[in-house]
Amino acid sequence: MSVESQVAAPIAKRVPTERIHHGDVFVDEYEWLRDKENPEVIAYLEAENAYTEAKTAHLAGVREKIFEEIKSRTQETDLSVPTRMGGYWYYSRSFEGKQYGVHCRCPIDTSADDLAAWTPPQLEADREIPGEQVLLDSNELAQGHEFFALGAFSISHDGHLLAYSVDTVGDERYTLRVKDLRTGELLPDEIAGTAPGATWSLDGTHIFYQTVDESWRPDTVWRHRLGTGTDADVKVFHEPDERYWVSVGATRSEKYLMIWVGSKITTEGWVLESDNPEGEFRVILPRREGVEYSAEHAVIAGEDRFLILHNDGIPHNDGGPDGAKAQNFVLAEAPVSDPTAMRTLIAHRDDVRLEDVDAFADHVVLSYRREALTRVAVWPLTESGYGELRELEFDLELFAVGLGGNPEWAQPTLRIGLTSFITPMQVFDYVPATGALLLRKEQPVLGGFDASEYGQRRDWAVAEDGTRVPISLVWRKGTADPGERPRPLLLYGYGSYESSIDPGFSVARLSLLDRGMIFAVAHVRGGGEMGRLWYENGKTLSKKNTFTDFVACARHLVDTGVTAPDRMVADGGSAGGLLMGAVANLAPELFAGILANVPFVDPLTSILDPSLPLTVIEWDEWGNPLADEEVYDYMKSYSPYENVEAKDYPAILAITSINDTRVLYVEPAKWVAKLRATSTGDKPLLLKTEMSAGHGGVSGRYAKWKEVAFEFAWVLDIVGLAD
Repeated sequence: MSVESQVAAPIAKRVPTERIHHGDVFVDEYEWLRDKENPEVIAYLEAENAYTEAKTAHLAGVREKIFEEIKSRTQETDLSVPTRMGGYWYYSRSFEGKQYGVHCRCPIDTSADDLAAWTPPQLEADREIPGEQVLLDSNELAQGHEFFALGAFSISHDGHLLAYSVDTVGDERYTLRVKDLRTGELLPDEIAGTAPGATWSLDGTHIFYQTVDESWRPDTVWRHRLGTGTDADVKVFHEPDERYWVSVGATRSEKYLMIWVGSKITTEGWVLESDNPEGEFRVILPRREGVEYSAEHAVIAGEDRFLILHNDGIPHNDGGPDGAKAQNFVLAEAPVSDPTAMRTLIAHRDDVRLEDVDAFADHVVLSYRREALTRVAVWPLTESGYGELRELEFDLELFAVGLGGNPEWAQPTLRIGLTSFITPMQVFDYVPATGALLLRKEQPVLGGFDASEYGQRRDWAVAEDGTRVPISLVWRKGTADPGERPRPLLLYGYGSYESSIDPGFSVARLSLLDRGMIFAVAHVRGGGEMGRLWYENGKTLSKKNTFTDFVACARHLVDTGVTAPDRMVADGGSAGGLLMGAVANLAPELFAGILANVPFVDPLTSILDPSLPLTVIEWDEWGNPLADEEVYDYMKSYSPYENVEAKDYPAILAITSINDTRVLYVEPAKWVAKLRATSTGDKPLLLKTEMSAGHGGVSGRYAKWKEVAFEFAWVLDIVGLAD
C-alpha cells in the first residue's frame, strides 16, 4: 500500500461562528483556526503538512532534479556589478554553499579621470580583490536562526558608518544597529521594533527611522542621535490616520530629507534641509483627498526646483487645473520656496503612464509605461533649462527596463537594467553625453543556455465587456509553437494595487520550459500595465473585472489552441491568490490545477476587522464593507471562501506561512478546510504551511529553490510532465 493511500485527508472540525453585518448573517465554521496559540490549531496545520507531503511523496525525485537544475544553472559564487559611491565601489557577493549575500566594497582608482573613473573594475569572484572590505555578511548574522531578512542597509555620507537592520522571525519587525566601518565594531546604538529602513543626516550625526503601529502600519518617524539612548529619540512625525503609511528618505542630491505620507489614493510630502537634522519638516503640498504627487529636487538653470509628478487635474495653458483628473500623471516644476507655483513640463497622455522622475546634476531621467511595457528616457539639463528628451530603445518585442543603482548626484554614466522573459538581466552604463550603452554584465546562466532556443510574444484576449487584455507568453522552441497544438501551460496573474507583472528572466522557470510547458502572464485589470485606468477598473466595485479578465485570458488560450483545460494550471500569490480563489469558483472547468501562494482568500472577514494588520489602509483598494452595505454585498459576492460550492474543483495547492503579517495563514487554512468539506470532486486539495516564515516565505536561496522545486514538481505532475 502506498504512502499516499495510507494518509487520510485531515477533516477540520466545525465550530459555527456568526458574523453579522448590515443584517446579513454569515456562519463561519472554521474561524476557530485563527488562534495559532491553540495547540489544536497547530496540530491541524501539521496534519495538513503531513497529508501534503504524503500526497506529493512520489514527486521527491522530480523535486530533487529541479532543485539540482536550478543550482547547476546558477553561478553560485558571483559578484554584482560594482556601484560607485564616494571613494568606494560597492558590490555584493554570493558564495557556493551559502544561503545569503555578502556586502563588500573596494577603493576607487584615484588616478583615473573622466569616464574611466566611472568604469567599474572587472572583479573576479575567485581572485583576491585589492583593498576589499566586507561590510556585512548576512550568513554570519543568520546563524542560529531559522529565518533571516535584511532590512535597512544604509551607508553614511562620509562612508564611515553603516546602519542596518535584521528580522529573524519573519514578522517584518527589525532591529536596527550601527557598525563603524573603520574599526569593524558595532556601536552601542540598538533600536528594536523598527520598520525596514534608515536614513542618515548629511553630517552622519543622526539616523531617521520608522516604527509601526499594532496593525504593522509604519506611522511614526523618529530621529536618533548617535551615542544616545533610544529614550532620547525624538518623534519628528506621526500620522494618526490609519489609511496612511509613512516613509522617510533623502533626495538624490542629498540636500533634503523627505517624509512621505501616503494612502492608496492620496499623498503628502514633508521636507527638511539635510544639513539641519534637528530642524522642523515643512509640508510641500498639503494633502487633498484623491491627489497623489511626488517631488524630486533638481537644480534647473542654477536654481533649486522640485520636479513634481501629480494627478491633480489636466492643466490649462495657464497652469490651473480644469477639473479633469490627470489619471496618468503630469510632470511639473516649481521653486523649492513655493511648490504651489507649478509649471507643466510634460502634459497628460492617455497612452503613457508617467511613473517616476529621477534628477541628477546634468540630466533628468523619466520612467513611464507605454503599450504595457516600461520605458526610460533621459532629459539633459542645459544652462538655460532642458535639452532634447531621448528614449532608450531596445530590439525586443517584450522587455522591462529601469534604473539600477545610481547613488551619486553628479556622474557621467547612468546605470540601467534590462531583461525579458528570454533575456537574463543585463546591466548597462548609459552615457548621456554620447548615447553609448555599455554592457557591464549579463546574468550568467550556466549549462549552455541559448536565448535563441526560446520564444516570447504578446497575445490579446477580449474580456466580457470588450476590453482587450494583454497576455505574455514564453516557451521553448523545437516541439510546437503556441497554437500549433495544445501544450501544457502555467497561467500567472496578480491584478491588484496597480502592480505590473513585467517581462523578467527566471533561471528556475527554465525547468518548466525545457519540459515542454508554456509560461503565460495574464495582465488583468487591477494591475498597472496599461495605465492608471487599468488599475481603477480592477479595484473596489470594479474588482470582478480582475477575475473575469483572467478567465477570458484562459479561454482565449484554449480557443486559439495554445493549451487545453486538462493541461492548464493557474498560479497567483497574495492578492493574486485572491484571484486564484475567485477563478476556482468562477471557472473550475478551465483548469487542471490551481497554485495559490499566501492567498488572500477570505478578504471580507479580514477587511471587516480594523484591528487586523493592514486592514484600514486597504479600504481604498477594496472599499469599506463596515460602513458601506454595497461594498459588503459586492465583496461577499466574490470572496473565494464564502462562495465555495458543491462542485468539482481542480487540484489545488495552497502555500502559506505561520508568521505572515500581511495575509494571515488562517485564510488559506479555512479555505482548504471548506473546499475539502464541500467539493464534489476527487482532486487533491492541499495546504502547506511554513512553520517559521512570513509573507515572503522561507529565507535563504537554497531554501527558496527547494520551495520552487516543490511547487514546480506539483505543477508538472498535474499536467502530466513530471516524468
